[in-house]
Amino acid sequence: MATKPSRFDMVHKPSSFPPSTAEQTTSTTPALSSSEIAQMMARVQRQIAEKKRSIQTEAASATDNSNEKQMDSSESSIDSKARIAQLRAQIQARFSNSMGAIKSNDDANNDRTGLNHNKTMRPTPLILNAEGRTVDQTGKEVQLIQRMPTLKANIRAQKKEQFIKVNHEKQSSLSSTEQKFIDTRLESKAPVRARKTFRFHDKGTFESIGNKIRTKAQLELLQKDIAQKAKRTGISAAARLALLNSIVPKKQAKEDEIPSVEWWDSFIMKDSCYEECIQNTQPSQEKYDGITQLIEHPIQMKPPHEPSKPQFLPVFLTKKEQKKLRRQNRREAWKEKQEKIRLGLEPPPEPKLKISNMMRVLGQQAVQDPTKMEAHVREQMMRRQKAHEEANASRKLTSEQKKQKKIRKIKEDTNTGVNVVVYRILDLNNPAKKFKVEANMKQLLMTGVVVIYKNVNVIVAEGGPKQQKKFKRLMLHRIKWSDDVVTHGDSNEPDSSNDSNLKRKQENKCLLVWEGSVKNRAFGEVKFKNSPNESFAREIFKNHGVEHYWDLAYSMSILDSAET
Repeated sequence: MATKPSRFDMVHKPSSFPPSTAEQTTSTTPALSSSEIAQMMARVQRQIAEKKRSIQTEAASATDNSNEKQMDSSESSIDSKARIAQLRAQIQARFSNSMGAIKSNDDANNDRTGLNHNKTMRPTPLILNAEGRTVDQTGKEVQLIQRMPTLKANIRAQKKEQFIKVNHEKQSSLSSTEQKFIDTRLESKAPVRARKTFRFHDKGTFESIGNKIRTKAQLELLQKDIAQKAKRTGISAAARLALLNSIVPKKQAKEDEIPSVEWWDSFIMKDSCYEECIQNTQPSQEKYDGITQLIEHPIQMKPPHEPSKPQFLPVFLTKKEQKKLRRQNRREAWKEKQEKIRLGLEPPPEPKLKISNMMRVLGQQAVQDPTKMEAHVREQMMRRQKAHEEANASRKLTSEQKKQKKIRKIKEDTNTGVNVVVYRILDLNNPAKKFKVEANMKQLLMTGVVVIYKNVNVIVAEGGPKQQKKFKRLMLHRIKWSDDVVTHGDSNEPDSSNDSNLKRKQENKCLLVWEGSVKNRAFGEVKFKNSPNESFAREIFKNHGVEHYWDLAYSMSILDSAET
């Protein structure tokens, strides 16, 4: 009886290498079953696992030996460290080679058994020496290729980092050199840039400049025309008069110096001074230059205070005329609206319903459902009320607009001229009255100055005619200056029985010194200034070119004291 062959007879001897092709061709063994193939694979995998364990134990023992040698020779030289690193690299290379062989055997077995597994590509293991540098299997250092960025963004980022690094190094070097010359005792403050603000021009500034330039050009053309006509007619004086406008009087070297000949007389006189002209007995034609028997008409020039634009008087209507005009305007608007409705441009308005006319307008609808119609009427009334309030709110001015309107009503145009009024007050020591003067001048947007000196307290107010009218009423009527009593005389004299040293009591009062108009303002915002003596007070006015204001007020005070 034939026995069944065992599995050991059907398979080859265990080996790590697959059978050759010759053996496969000569073998007449029957085909293997799936269970036998699985058993064979399991056996091969166990052999591979045992081989791996043996290799790992060898590597571990080798590394242990190297560690023991390194511990024993801790004070050895750099050559011994390099030898250990080389040995470790050889062991690691040997381990990687053995692993590659096992992997190849495994792949060959898989191919032999007909099992197709996807081969995974793994990178070559990285080998590092004791110094942390990359080495190959032989222990030689490998120079890795540095990968440069190709994207523009990465290149810019790299350049930026390099620039920041170089700049930081430069700054550190500069700061180290500058610190040698810095005095640490001084406080260094960072530079602060002055904040720029908007500077708005007033309305009409450039228009007035343009008008002045055009007027000057026209005047030059007119002078040239007059000079040409004078040459044709033979009138030499007319040509000189045409050039008279360009002559500017020279400023006096000293205040009290009197010139020998005034500039307007030097244009006509041939002599060097007035005395020579009086003593000269020649006829007037030889004595003076430019005087003839002809009548010469001067050039008509525009007054400086006359406005550039014509001003028209406003027309004020009576109450009856205002009502009539409003009635006509409303009727025209109503006719225009009716025409648009007739043409179909606007929808006809719904009837204006009220509780009083609800029954008359709605009629049968109000009888059938009065509650509903009443609610509809009240809703329409509320809509009309709301629309009326919204229209009022839209026309209402904001706080800033109210402020601008108030300033616009008070402020006046002083381009053509400024009205100036000078007051003198005997005593201005009362703080309440000083506050009233200052507050009213600021509220009326006026400019000027208040100089306080004994009984010559001068107030100069600059502004428009309306502003001056209100301020004059305040100074001369509203403020009760007579409530304060002014005391004259010297109270420090020991002999008070003498009549000359007796104190004289007088009521305080405000006097109008002078009022008129000037071309430009001389002062800015209102300020109070105390003066110890009259020369100091006159100096305040002289700095602004209006010392004659003080002279008038002071001369009035001298006259008043002389009368008393």
